[in-house]
Amino acid sequence: MTQPLGPVMLDLEGTALTRAERKLLARPEVGGVILFARNIVDAGQVSELCASIRRIRPDLLLGIDQEGGRVQRLKDGVTRLPSMGKLGSAYGEAPQDCLQLCHDAGWLLGMEMAACGLDLTFAPVLDVDVGQSKVIGDRSFASDPQAVTALAGAFIDGLHEAGMVAVGKHFPGHGGVMADSHHELPVDERPLQTLRAHDLVPFAQLASRLDGIMPAHVIYKAFDERPAGFSPSWLGMLREELGFKGAIFSDDLSMAGAHVAGGPDARAQAALNAGCDMVLVCNDREAALAVVESCQGRASKRQAKLRYGRARPGLDTLPALSRWRRIHARLEALAGTV
Repeated sequence: MTQPLGPVMLDLEGTALTRAERKLLARPEVGGVILFARNIVDAGQVSELCASIRRIRPDLLLGIDQEGGRVQRLKDGVTRLPSMGKLGSAYGEAPQDCLQLCHDAGWLLGMEMAACGLDLTFAPVLDVDVGQSKVIGDRSFASDPQAVTALAGAFIDGLHEAGMVAVGKHFPGHGGVMADSHHELPVDERPLQTLRAHDLVPFAQLASRLDGIMPAHVIYKAFDERPAGFSPSWLGMLREELGFKGAIFSDDLSMAGAHVAGGPDARAQAALNAGCDMVLVCNDREAALAVVESCQGRASKRQAKLRYGRARPGLDTLPALSRWRRIHARLEALAGTV
């Protein structure tokens, strides 16, 4: 039986747990850990770090941002992945080959992250690239909503085949704003009809196949004056209209785009009250501690269901698989092209 899991996902200081972190991870309010580049030496070390976390809390959800391209925290000991934009670049000329490539990339990514001891990677990106957002850019599969839906759907199927969950981002779409929500609060001025016909399409069509969704720290003024991750209206649409039944993760509450909601504890409560199941608090330990204190008594079963449920492959056994060798070689070659 699935037990509820605390709502806070936080980060670590270095490549091994400190004494203070061991104590912090034992707190019931902590439900997950996300790894960044500073926590990583190579795949073997990540595996050891995940094992050390599980010795303290076997139930914790362990995640990473491992999309490919410029967002790949773990580089040594795993496949160097091309960006999602590069994966989707040949869709117009060779759609079936491109869909198979995306499926294969999702499978390989899922197998490698599972072998490292991780439960999830925050992928795929479902934002539609409209040529404005530098923070999205080639992280998007394509500029056409239907192409994004098809390519991301194949990627999701690959993740699922590997036993890995899929977490789509950034609902309802970050591709239409120039500002980077890491540094400021973007405002999307487009009409709701335009968002429905364009940015929302991948989320609407893939909601039933996604295990998690991360909303954007973006205000869409045509629907709500609050950023999507703090908006009961947007997250209500996600649940009620789109029928999404998985876990909703806030984007990092330390980002500038989240500061509109107040201090760290106020941000966390606003996100949770809006409908998020788990809040990410990264790169600010003082803020994380404040959020943990403010979340006493909160828990959910939704994120607990995302733990990797299969027997994990071994890092040393993957190269013995002919399928892994074939896909690894193709993706490495594609990642190395300009």
